[in-house]
Amino acid sequence: MSKRLLAVVLITFAVPACQTDSRQQILATTQSAVQLRSYQTRAFDTVDRQKTLRTVIATLQDLGFVIDKADATLGTVSATKLDRYALRMTVTVRERGTTQTLVRANAQFNITAVEDPKPYQQFFEALQKAMFLTAHEVDG
Repeated sequence: MSKRLLAVVLITFAVPACQTDSRQQILATTQSAVQLRSYQTRAFDTVDRQKTLRTVIATLQDLGFVIDKADATLGTVSATKLDRYALRMTVTVRERGTTQTLVRANAQFNITAVEDPKPYQQFFEALQKAMFLTAHEVDG
């Protein structure tokens, strides 16, 4: 019986400690969640999700990423770039209203989320050019 009581006491104190750590980690983030999301997300004036997914894949490949997984049903693409470092990017494509498609990119270096806006800016600049060329049926 005393082992069970000890286990209950340990769990009781361990769970709040985990919650405090999680809250502290969130509060310790150098970028606000809203600011980070603004780096990670762009809206495009198209409703063709499949074409957008294909353009995302081509853009990632043009930037030196290797596609790990693409799922047209979920609208996700995961890719890894190995160039003196391992950068993993997951891109989600979903409809936004009746006239737009929302593209959100999440980058990770090892297991750490990338908060630096530069990789996102590079990806979205290249994607924006590719989306323009695709919309105007120009071969790049």
